[in-house]
Amino acid sequence: MKILTERMEEYRTDSHTIERYEATGGYTALRKGLFDIGAEGIAAEVKASNIRGRGGANFPAGVKWGFLAPARPAYLVVNADESEPGTYKDRQLLERDPHQLVEGVILTAFAIGVNHAFIYIRGEYPKPARRIQHAVDEAYEKGYLGSDILGSGFDIDVTVHLGGGAYICGEESALLNSLEGRRGEPRIKPPFPAVEGLYSKPTIVNNVETLSNVPWIVNNGGATYAGIGPDTSAGTRMLSLSGHINKPGNYEIVMGMPWREIIYDIGGGISGGRELKAWIPGGSSAPWFVPADHLDTPATIDDVGNHGSMMGSGAVIVMDDSTDMVAAAHRIVRFYAHESCGQCTPCREGTTWLERILYRIISGKGRMEDIDLLLDVSDGISPGLAWPPLMTTICPLGPSATAPVVSLMQYFRPEVEAMIGGDDV
Repeated sequence: MKILTERMEEYRTDSHTIERYEATGGYTALRKGLFDIGAEGIAAEVKASNIRGRGGANFPAGVKWGFLAPARPAYLVVNADESEPGTYKDRQLLERDPHQLVEGVILTAFAIGVNHAFIYIRGEYPKPARRIQHAVDEAYEKGYLGSDILGSGFDIDVTVHLGGGAYICGEESALLNSLEGRRGEPRIKPPFPAVEGLYSKPTIVNNVETLSNVPWIVNNGGATYAGIGPDTSAGTRMLSLSGHINKPGNYEIVMGMPWREIIYDIGGGISGGRELKAWIPGGSSAPWFVPADHLDTPATIDDVGNHGSMMGSGAVIVMDDSTDMVAAAHRIVRFYAHESCGQCTPCREGTTWLERILYRIISGKGRMEDIDLLLDVSDGISPGLAWPPLMTTICPLGPSATAPVVSLMQYFRPEVEAMIGGDDV
């Protein structure tokens, strides 16, 4: 079943235009929301849909909307800072069907009673930024944005903002700091953005994919959406497949299918005829899965969580049996060490030490005590090394760097020991 990608798959050359969007039912949900079911009706449908946030935290969107404090002005912010390695689903939604997002933004703003929305886009996404800005401009020209839209009495403005390229700005409070023109550093919570967010006003922050579902939910009903897939993982989900797989790309799936089907049927299996060694089910910050334990695990938020990982941002990174797992862990940790904002000592120092120790091992200078040292440093960042992680940091970036280390030791410790001992792996 296709909800988000149906239009772009059928109309490959012009799915991003307002003419094609309107010709295929676009903005009918907006009229239904404004004149038929009203703001409370939209909020009720989204809550009934059981849709959980698609940005990584997987929190129920309708419940999150209900947390918005009554003080005004208030704001809606779209998190399009898609910087998680392996993730590129939001890019496709922004480039190929931007009006779907714009309509979702307007409906959401109307439902929660705000009059200004911001779309914060990753700094390395110039084409998606141009596409969404053009869609916003078209929506203004058509009367879908601005004052008294469609004669409803509701005013809504949308501002598109291009970030500076910092991964940490994908964290909602760091994004808000950046949007205010300040250094992109996460804020201590509470207060949460729904109480004190952008410009210290109540703010709802939602992911691109989450809001892109809203027009379909309004048109078809929350109960219909909730009936797609498992109860606790309702709806479809965009997955970005990459790595050693025959058919990399974005795929919209109904949640609940096993990973075996995703990797071997949808993804076409392992490239070069090699064997599957491991995969990351939800972006580089997620703990790894291995075939012996997880191939038949359903791809749902709860099932993946119960097996010690997360669906996260929807990035599925596949590794075949030729992969140097120590080098793979080092590469991921190196990314997080580089992207740490430096605000929290355990993250600033700990991720750097993890990167240095792993580099020492892959450089042939490792020591057996480095194995315990890696786990000790990881425990200092994320006590107990459990998942979901406990944190000594303000945001999850630090614990994200421990995920590949813990996975490496859990499933591939003999490879680390062999590399240190000088044996062939």
